[in-house]
Amino acid sequence: MAIMISGASIMDGALLMVAANEKCPQPQTREHLMALGIAGIKNIIVVQNKIDLISKEKAMDNYKQIKDFLKGTIAENAPIIPISAHHDVNLDVLISTIQEIIPTPERNKKEEALLYVARSFDVNRPGTRPNDLQGGIIGGSIVSGQFKVGDEIEIGPGRRIQVSGKDTWIPIESTISSIKGGGLTLDSMNAGGLCGLATKLDPNFSKSDNLSGQVVAIKGKLPPIRNRVELDVSLLKEMVGSDGDSTDVYPLRHGETLMVTVATAKSVGTVSNNQKNKVFLNLKLPICANIGSRLSLSRRVGTRWRLIGHASIVD
Repeated sequence: MAIMISGASIMDGALLMVAANEKCPQPQTREHLMALGIAGIKNIIVVQNKIDLISKEKAMDNYKQIKDFLKGTIAENAPIIPISAHHDVNLDVLISTIQEIIPTPERNKKEEALLYVARSFDVNRPGTRPNDLQGGIIGGSIVSGQFKVGDEIEIGPGRRIQVSGKDTWIPIESTISSIKGGGLTLDSMNAGGLCGLATKLDPNFSKSDNLSGQVVAIKGKLPPIRNRVELDVSLLKEMVGSDGDSTDVYPLRHGETLMVTVATAKSVGTVSNNQKNKVFLNLKLPICANIGSRLSLSRRVGTRWRLIGHASIVD
């Protein structure tokens, strides 16, 4: 598992989790390391977890497996920290290493504020009287700029409506009523961490993670809502199968369906006008993203989506 430590336009760093009681690498570990390369993340710490479940000798064998796996990759020189999260062993060393390897960069509060929504909630109990209802809650990572209590915001792509028999999406507008981060109630919060925004939204919009994958911005500053994107594509040489074996990635084909992931949003799209590295993708669900935004591409193989490459939006 890879845990991202959020920053501004990209992540500041990541923890690549490896289970000491399993052979390394597992298929998902290969995919996660590929994803870190796609995201352009260079500050990586490898966390060798569950050392309490094995002997010292097996832990050393697993360590050697990890080192062999990392050779020639972006994480070749990454520190490997053995821990037992269950028993709080070596967590102080891990925290110290995070502070050393993943330094907090300077934040520009004047950048346009942007938050990627990971969760959304309705915190009202059944039977709550109308006058006592609280607005919807949004949780996610602020990736640029600053949000303050009282800010008027837009959430996009927003909600689906029908106009002349066709589906279209319009942003949802609201106001921030309070902010929480790190267990504290704050007047404002900058890029660089997870936070929760209490809003004046109808809680029906935010219940059951309905807003997961959407983007929050200051009113009038929302990135474009895109139903079709032109991509500059880079395919991997190989993809990892469920059994851990690698197979070559063949070129994209006109009409094939891909899954795209940009920040917390996921959609599927159909390839059209495929020309060398330039690809047009018609999306089933729109995304809210600026030109230059990076996304990952996955292809359906059997019953699973497999990572095959990455791209950036050029139009």
